Amino acid sequence: QKQLVESGGALVQPGGSLRLSCAASGFTLENYAIGWFRQAPGKEREGVSCITSTDGDTYTYYANSMKGRFTISRDNVKNMVYLQIDSLEPEDTAVYYCATDRVRGRIYHNFAACYDALDYWGQGTQVTISA
Repeated sequence: QKQLVESGGALVQPGGSLRLSCAASGFTLENYAIGWFRQAPGKEREGVSCITSTDGDTYTYYANSMKGRFTISRDNVKNMVYLQIDSLEPEDTAVYYCATDRVRGRIYHNFAACYDALDYWGQGTQVTISA
């Protein structure tokens, strides 16, 4: 059974850094597009990043507003995906989810297409930025 489990969320002071982890089970993560989105209380879901690969080439995409402080990476051996967040701001407070495409092997050539395909996600991990 396909499963995604996020971890690494914490209470952090502004300016700090966090690395969120997402463990995939029941499927081979490198064969699927996978990414992160977040949702703050009372706000719409907001896409962060997406990663996809084919024939050994990996493509990473970020929402325009997320470029610079967010870094997505994937460990195919461990079947995990990560999200590094630097220079944390109070506005980054949200539940962060990793999500995957349900269809194996589809390739996307921009963030919007990759993100729109993500339709299976985990339970999320809480990130709170506060002094």
